[in-house]
Amino acid sequence: MAVAERPDTGTKEKEGGESTLTVLVALGANALIGVLKLVAGLLTGSAAMLAEAAHSAADTATEGLLLTALRRSTRAPDRRHPFGYGKERFFWALIAAVSIFVSGAVFAIYEGIRTIIGEDAAQTVVWVAYVVLAISFVLEGTSWTQAVRQLRREAAADDLSPLEWLRRTDDPTIKTVFFEDSAALIGLLLAFAGVGLHQLTGSAIYDGLASLLIGLLLTVVAYILGRTNKGLLIGRQADPRMVLAIRDSLAARPEVDVVVDLLTMMLGTDQVLLCARLDFDDALGAADLERACVEIDADLRAHFTDLTEIFLEPVPRNDPTMRERVLSRYGPEFEPPAS
Repeated sequence: MAVAERPDTGTKEKEGGESTLTVLVALGANALIGVLKLVAGLLTGSAAMLAEAAHSAADTATEGLLLTALRRSTRAPDRRHPFGYGKERFFWALIAAVSIFVSGAVFAIYEGIRTIIGEDAAQTVVWVAYVVLAISFVLEGTSWTQAVRQLRREAAADDLSPLEWLRRTDDPTIKTVFFEDSAALIGLLLAFAGVGLHQLTGSAIYDGLASLLIGLLLTVVAYILGRTNKGLLIGRQADPRMVLAIRDSLAARPEVDVVVDLLTMMLGTDQVLLCARLDFDDALGAADLERACVEIDADLRAHFTDLTEIFLEPVPRNDPTMRERVLSRYGPEFEPPAS
């Protein structure tokens, strides 16, 4: 949420550049880690290592999709898309969530089940798996640290805790990378446990169980990210704090008697559409009303920098059809006062 003086273009470019850096760090780390895990999995015959290789392949594909989202979502509005392309970031992030499930989770679950119900296979050159897991943990930790650093900075800017920011954010890029990298670190620990228990007991069941758990972990991450981006694509309301602040700002205007209805929708990351239905002072003439709308628009854009489209509609507060729509959407607590 932005309730402040409008930042300069350089600030916005800096924020976009940091998101791109976060994705690029994750992309480079996952691509290298994926190759190492695949080699280790083929050499050792470990199902957990092969599952982790699929995990890294899914993450690498995801980062590629996120880079596509960052590039395409910044295109300027045009005749075919007058509200811009901001929702492309939500679309590609949703595809990334599907990629995590299809490319990583399904293979890991299959490999785990195959290993558990199949015959025990002896591990070979187990030390390779341990070395690769250690290197992977360092690289994944580097990517995770970059994601956490940006997450904390964004949360502090919005005066929220990191967990609350993750729940409310309209930026799927940071959220996706953070959850990916967190799952990757947990997956590495599961793979280490599977390889180690297989070596100690001689039973491949532990290796298969680790692979199965990695698949389930990826399924949970894919579900969380998919649900988040589905809500944004459908059209989620702006941050409630921002909505209430806008309502109070409008209600304080001398030209406005009552804020009858207030609709907001996320058009993209840090892009909000606002439709405000207002009961204006009856003493205003047509020219006064037009001038008031222009001034209100300018004032809102100055104080709420995420607003990209603003529509102001004069309506009577006691219109029964309007009242019914507002009550059905928000409940009686939003009902405007009687005349």
